This record gives sequence, C-alpha cells and structure tokens, in this order.
Amino acid sequence: MSQMQFGIFTVSDITEDPTTRTTVSEAQRIQDTLTIARHAEEVGLDVFALGEHHNPPFWSSSPTTTLAYLAAQTSTLLLSTATTLITTNDPVKIAEDFSMLQHLAGGRVDLMLGRGNTGPVYPWFGKDIRQGIPLAIENYALLRRLWDEEVVDWTGQFRTPLQGFTSTPRPLDGVAPFVWHGSIRSPEIAEQAAYYGDGFFANNIFWPASHYQQLIGYYRQRFEHYGHGTAAQAIVGLGGQVFMRSKSQDAVDEFRPYFDNAPVYGHGPSLEDFTAQTPLTVGSPQQVIDRYAGMRNLFGDYQRQLFLMDHAGLPLKTVLEQLDILGGEVVPVLRRELAANRPAEAPDAPTHAARVAAAAAAPPETQENSAAEPMEVAS
Repeated sequence: MSQMQFGIFTVSDITEDPTTRTTVSEAQRIQDTLTIARHAEEVGLDVFALGEHHNPPFWSSSPTTTLAYLAAQTSTLLLSTATTLITTNDPVKIAEDFSMLQHLAGGRVDLMLGRGNTGPVYPWFGKDIRQGIPLAIENYALLRRLWDEEVVDWTGQFRTPLQGFTSTPRPLDGVAPFVWHGSIRSPEIAEQAAYYGDGFFANNIFWPASHYQQLIGYYRQRFEHYGHGTAAQAIVGLGGQVFMRSKSQDAVDEFRPYFDNAPVYGHGPSLEDFTAQTPLTVGSPQQVIDRYAGMRNLFGDYQRQLFLMDHAGLPLKTVLEQLDILGGEVVPVLRRELAANRPAEAPDAPTHAARVAAAAAAPPETQENSAAEPMEVAS
C-alpha cells in the first residue's frame, strides 16, 4: 500500500438530472453505486466510503450491509464510511456491525464517525440534538471499550448500563477497525480524535482552506499533547470534489447545470465563486493535479484523500468516465508528487495489516491515555 490512500466517497443522494429532467429509481441508484464502487477498484483507487442517512432523497441507511456486499465483490478496495452516526446509533450495534464487517472483508474496513447534518435524525432515534457533543463523546468512549475489552461493565448517561457484556464477534486479529472522526466545524471532535490517537477527517468541501487549517492545526497540536507522537505524525484525511474533461471549458460547461441545481449548494454562489473559495475543481486533469498536490502546503503531509464524484444527478456513464480520468491520469501523478520529499516521520495511511504488526510489536505494558474523557473545549 502506498504512503497515501486515494478514493471516493458517496453521500447516496437520488437527485434529478437537470439536463434530462429524469431521476433514476431508488433501486437503480443503489445498483449504480455498487457499479461505481467496483469501478473505483478497477481504476486503481484504494478506498470507497459510503455515507449514512435515514431520510429521502438518500438511500444509504445501512452502510455495513452495503459494504459487506461489496467486500464479496472486491479484493483490494478498503471499505469505509463517510459517516457513521456516533450520536444516534447504539455503540453496541456499531461495535458488532463493524467487527463482523472486518471478518467478512478480511480487514479491509475502517469507519468515519460523525454527528451527521440532518437535525431530525435525533428524535427519530430517540435522542436530543442539544446533546450532540456529549452523545458523541460518551458513545465513542463505550465503543472503544467494547472493542478493546473482552468483558465490559459500563454505566453512562445516555443508554442502559452494561454488566459483564462481551461484544461479538471480537475484532479481527484482536485489532479494532481504524477510526476517523469527521467534522466540518467542531473543535470538540478534533479534540476527541486527538485524545484517542485516531484519525481526523476534514470534509474540505464547503469552506475555505483557512477554516480547515485551524481545525486540522488544532487536532495536530492536541495529538502531540496527548502523547501519540509529534504533530506531523497525526493522521489526517481530506475530502475533495472534482469534475474533469480534457478541455477545461468543456468541464465547466458540462458541470454547470449540475452545480446550479445541486440540492446542497445550488441556487447559491456561482460556480466560479465556489471553485475559487473551496477545493471544488472543475477543469482539466492537470488543474486537478495542481490544486490537490498543493493541499499538503496548506495542511501538512496527510494520509487519505477522498473525492465526491457521483452526486447532483450526474448519470452513471459520466461518473464512470470521471473515475477513469481520476484513476488513470490524476491519482498516479498525485501519488508521485505527494510522495516526493515526504518526510520520514509522516506516517503511512493506516491499514489493518500494519496495525496488526504494530500491535504485535508493542510492549505489553503499553496502555492508552488513562484520562477519563477528552477535556472540554470551546466551540
């Protein structure tokens, strides 16, 4: 595995194609997403990550079911989430589902935890959105114990106590899936990732670079504070978004109607303003290479780069063409450019095999930070 991982993530939206005024069925969109994931592996990408939503127009309410199906149809692709809701899912169920997925996929699994961006999901699952941060902190503390300890006795604020509970199956090879904590705005989540020595994933789609520089810089500083290594050894992932054609103007002309009508940012800033202010890059493969090769100048050497490629009603044929360009022309160059002059202390992207080897090599007395929970930080 290369020093960095490149891949795609999907939010699983079912959106009208503004150029044809047609919308694929839910069943077809699910099958199309499976095709996209398989094609990501075929073009040499490392990661496929799937969001979690419980409301239309999104279909992905059960990511582990989908990823287990894909595990049987792929051989190298690392299967992840782009987000698993740590606030509204029961930590016991997360522990069980992802350990099971680990076994089915032979370790090709990690996950990204987040609070999501759909407020009503909290009452749907019996939770209070005003408790979002405390839920994230307590639920993750329990999840870690369920993976790390054979027998758990636990009492907390948000769920019934556990007495002598063992989560099954146990993590594959005794090593839990690697966890990324995803956030677009919350220093509390950066703090949590740093406290546990986990990865921090900055969505890096909707905001200017200066916003994420602050958040990632804070995470790196706190990672070092908690004794997991130097700030440069922290594990960082970035989102991104591109649309490419060999001629830049062709890419702009083709993507503009999708941008203008996208549920997330349509009817807002112009395409030109948005690409100037965020990492969205619409143009030639070389423009994408130049933009994303420069990310480490903003955020330091990092471990994972994921691209959003299949949203806003883009037809399957177009998405597969985009993956051909990404895997054939862009990622091979980015791998070389981001590996060049990469300092020795910058860690490789986490994999199951590497983490199993590290666990085997660690002295038995090595323990996690013993503090009860991450310290509180101001929003």
